[in-house]
Amino acid sequence: MNLSLLMIMLIMLVAACIFVPLATRWGLGAVLGYLVAGVLIGPSALGLVADSKQIMHIGEFGVVMMLFLIGLELQPAMLWRLRKMIAGLGALQVIICALVLGGIAYALGMSPSSSIAIGLALAMSSTALVIPTLKDHGLEQSPVGRSAFAVLLFQDISVIPILLLLPLLAVSYPGSDHAAGGHGPSVISGLDPWMQFLAPLLVIIIVIAFGRYAARSVFMIMARTRLREIFVAGALCLVVGVSVLMQAVGLSPALGAFIAGVTLANSEYRRAIESDIEPFKGLLLGVFFLSVGMGMDLSLALKEPLLILCIVSGLMITKAIIIAGLARLFRLDNANSLSLALILSQGGEFGFVLFSLSQNLGLFDSRITGILNLSVALSIALTPLLFLLYMRFRHKLSPTAPEKHYDEFEEKNPVIIAGYGRFGQIIARYLRGQSIQVTILEKNPDQVEFIRKFGFQSYFGDASRHDLLKQAGIENAKIFIIAVDDADAAVEMAKLVKAHYPKVIIFARARNRRHAYDLHKAGVDYFHRELLDSSLIMAQEALIALGRSRDEALTKTDLFRAHDVAGLESSFELFEDDKALIDYARLRTEELSRILSDDANVKEKPI
Repeated sequence: MNLSLLMIMLIMLVAACIFVPLATRWGLGAVLGYLVAGVLIGPSALGLVADSKQIMHIGEFGVVMMLFLIGLELQPAMLWRLRKMIAGLGALQVIICALVLGGIAYALGMSPSSSIAIGLALAMSSTALVIPTLKDHGLEQSPVGRSAFAVLLFQDISVIPILLLLPLLAVSYPGSDHAAGGHGPSVISGLDPWMQFLAPLLVIIIVIAFGRYAARSVFMIMARTRLREIFVAGALCLVVGVSVLMQAVGLSPALGAFIAGVTLANSEYRRAIESDIEPFKGLLLGVFFLSVGMGMDLSLALKEPLLILCIVSGLMITKAIIIAGLARLFRLDNANSLSLALILSQGGEFGFVLFSLSQNLGLFDSRITGILNLSVALSIALTPLLFLLYMRFRHKLSPTAPEKHYDEFEEKNPVIIAGYGRFGQIIARYLRGQSIQVTILEKNPDQVEFIRKFGFQSYFGDASRHDLLKQAGIENAKIFIIAVDDADAAVEMAKLVKAHYPKVIIFARARNRRHAYDLHKAGVDYFHRELLDSSLIMAQEALIALGRSRDEALTKTDLFRAHDVAGLESSFELFEDDKALIDYARLRTEELSRILSDDANVKEKPI
C-alpha cells in the first residue's frame, strides 16, 4: 500500500499522541511510548507504514540536534565541577563495557573489527530515557542523578571519536565502503589521499572559527530583526549547514553539530538558541524512536527467542555488574550503586546509529543489525519497567540499605527554618541581623554548598522527617518557619510539628488562598501569602503614578491589606462549600470597593 507522505505523518502523529501519553502516565517514559507506537504501525504488526528507512533518515536528524544541544551545555565551569565523575566513572564505564561486551562478541565468532564496533555501540546508554526517568522519580539532583548525568555526558562525547573510528575499522574489513560512511556521497572521495585527510580537518577548523568569531555577529543581526522565526531559522540553518558540510567531506553530521554547539557554549545567545531548537529536537527524536520501532523485526524474536533473550539479559546484567562495581569504587553506597546500575543497564539511541553505520561500512550484515537493534530496543523498553518496580520495592529488596546521610547538627537554636530559597533567605538574613541564631534545613545539597560558600551555616536534610527535626533541636525551639516551595510538603511538615510539639509556634509561607486554608487546618499559628506584599506595593506605586497622593495610596494599601486578610480568615469556614464561598467573595468585593472609594478613609498628613 503506497501512502502519501502526509498520510504517513498523520499515522505517526496519531500513534504517538495515543501511546506516548499512556506510557508517560504509567511512569514508563516517552521513549517506550514511541517504540511501542512504531512497532504497532510498522511492518511487523499492523503494517500501516511499510518502509521505515526514509523516516529513519529524518529521525536521525533528531540525534544530530541532540548532539548540538549537548555541545551547547559543555561550559568549562560545569565540566570542571563534574571532572572526576566524567573523566573517571564515565570513561571507565565506556572502556570496560566496550572491552567486555566486545570480547563476548569476539568469543561468539565475530571478527575483531566487528567485535570492537559492537562493544562500543552496546556500551552506550539511553540519554533520552534516563534523564526523564530520573526527573520523574525526583532523582536528578541526587547522587544517582549527578553520577548518571556524568556517565551519559561522557558517553555522548565519546560518540564523536567512535564515529571517526568506525570507518578506520572498516578499512581492514573486506567489503567495507569507507567512502560512503553511511552518510551519503562524499565530494572528496576522488581526491588525492592527502587531500582526503586535510579536507575534513580544514572543515572542522572552519566550523570552530565561525562559531568562535563570526556566529555572534550573525545572531546579533538576526536578533535585531525582533522576529523570533528569523532567529529560529538562523539556528536551524546553522545546524543543517554544518551537517551538510560535514557530510560533504565524508564526516558524520553529528560530529559537525557537536563541534558547532561547543563553540557556542559561552555565547550570550546560547540560551535563546537552546530554547528555540529544543522543540524540534524533541519532535525529531520522537520520529527517530518511531522509526526504530517500525524497523524492529519481531519475527526475529519469534524465530530465535532464546538468542534474543540471551542477548538482552546478557547486555543488561553485564552492564549492571560493571556499573555497580565502578559506582562502589567511586564511593557511592550500595543503594545508590544499585540504582545507578539499573538505570544505565540498557543500550542507547546512539547504538542504533552506530549499528546502521557499521552495516553500511560492511562491518556486519543486516541480520546482525536487526538482532542488535531489536535487543537494544527491548532493553530500553524493559528499563523503565524494572526501575519502576525497584523504586516501589527497594526497601523490601534491600532492607539493610543505609538511609540517606544527613548532616550532624553542631548547634541548637530557637528558630528553625525549613527551606532556604528566596523566601527563606530573606527571613534568615533579617533574624541574623537582630543577632537571632537560626538553624537552616535544606534538602537540596547543591543549595547547601552554595550557601556555605558565603560563610553561612546550613544543614542538608529533609524537614519532613521526624528524626531529623529531633536532631535539629525542635524540642527546644520556639519557632518553626516553613519556607519550602512544595505546598503539600509544607502542610505535612506543619501537621508533624503540631502533632508532636504543640508548644512550638509555626510560621508558614502560603502559596495562595487555598494553601493558606490548608495551613490553617494543619494548625499553623501564622501564615503569610508570599505575593501579597509585593503585588500590593506595585499596585500602590501604580496608583501614585496615576496622580494620586502618596498618603492616599499608602492608606488605601493598608485598608486593602487589612480587609483582604480579615476576609480570608473569615472565609475559612466556607472553603468546603463552593457556592457559599463564591457568594461570600462577591459580597466582600463589593464591600472593598465601597471602602476604597470612600475619601473619608484617607487621612492627610498634618502640615
